[in-house]
Amino acid sequence: MSTIVESRVRDIRFPTSKELDGSDAMNPDPDYSAAYLELRTDHPDGLEGHGFVFTIGRGNDVQAAAIEVVVQRFIGREVEPLLDDLGSVWRELNNDSQLRWLGPEKGVMHMAIGAVINALWDLKAKKANKPLWLLLAEMSPEELFGLIDLRYLTDAMSEQEALNILRRGAEEKQARIDRVRAEGYAAYTTSPGWLGYSDEKLERLAREAMADGFPQIKLKVGANLQDDIRRVRKAREVCGPDFPIAIDANQRWDVADAIEWVRELAPYDLAWVEEPTSPDDVLGHAAIAEAIAPIPVATGEHVQNRVVFKQMLQAKSLQVLQMDACRVAGVNENITILLLAAHFGVRVCPHAGGVGLCELVQHLSFFDSIAISGQLDNSRMIEFVDHLHEHFLTPVDVHDGRYWPPEAPGSTAEMSQPSLARYEFPNGAEWATTDTPVGVSV
Repeated sequence: MSTIVESRVRDIRFPTSKELDGSDAMNPDPDYSAAYLELRTDHPDGLEGHGFVFTIGRGNDVQAAAIEVVVQRFIGREVEPLLDDLGSVWRELNNDSQLRWLGPEKGVMHMAIGAVINALWDLKAKKANKPLWLLLAEMSPEELFGLIDLRYLTDAMSEQEALNILRRGAEEKQARIDRVRAEGYAAYTTSPGWLGYSDEKLERLAREAMADGFPQIKLKVGANLQDDIRRVRKAREVCGPDFPIAIDANQRWDVADAIEWVRELAPYDLAWVEEPTSPDDVLGHAAIAEAIAPIPVATGEHVQNRVVFKQMLQAKSLQVLQMDACRVAGVNENITILLLAAHFGVRVCPHAGGVGLCELVQHLSFFDSIAISGQLDNSRMIEFVDHLHEHFLTPVDVHDGRYWPPEAPGSTAEMSQPSLARYEFPNGAEWATTDTPVGVSV
């Protein structure tokens, strides 16, 4: 038996506001950040689990403090019993009444639980000497079923229906594992589309995206209608009439504004409209989806838990589900959300980018297509943004417009120690300066 002997939570921030990387209509000057957890054991091989929550800037103060509160309950506990029953661990954390009171099951505490759960999954995969996607894909339907919690969901998907999806997913599973390894997984890129970029930079990056084999790009919109019309028109001119271009409003609009705005942009043939209004507005999304059809509505990166996803699927509020690896309470809850998507027949194209979100969420997409949906067609894509990957020990492998599955043990969440030291806030070398970027408080 080994024991969890130590944890460390670090506030890691990158000054992306300097070049306006990540800028959109709601977040004009983000500094991409991670509240980063290191979970250490006394295992003779020095096994550690790593997890994080993606935030921007000052939000990291609050998120890091929340993770610190959650993780302390695991110090001194034996590793093997925890890893053998991560379904029970998930329920233990989510049913902690004193922390649950702050949600329930949403917000900063729920995301902190996700960081700890994800760190334990990283540890479990490393101990098994397998990448996380393969560890999950090789589990039996019954083992996977034991990881999830269907409370509040059975009016939409019964336990038997969920188990049937997993059992169907187990059929010919090995063939899909082999196919993912041989063919990769489709990616689309948001890199050309940040709102702070000039038209010239947008056009150059759109051309590069097509040359690199990406089957779709995405543009940020929502600040000014005439600017959006001009930018989407330029992208369409560069990409040609048949190339998919999605747009993302990052929650900027009221319902009526969203409908009007999208109708103005509709002549440019939109692949989808992302986050058109508040992520909590289930009926607002449904109204938008009905009004702008057949243009799909895509959302999910800020949907706070499985219950809201259930309602959005029931109300037909979304046609593309965009789960996030760090928004809900970790791997377990995301498996439940993937089951809901499969039950309702909705395609999954996860949110990524940020700090390490590409590295994390790829495992969930590979697993989904292998063991839940069974779908490996190019309509399912993972978002890709080409920045900050160099700080990870196993950076995401994206080429020819596709994600290629990692074979390194773990969840590929681990960052390099030099990067952690340099970008730790406020005393890392990157921040030990009086020239503080816009949007950062010291």
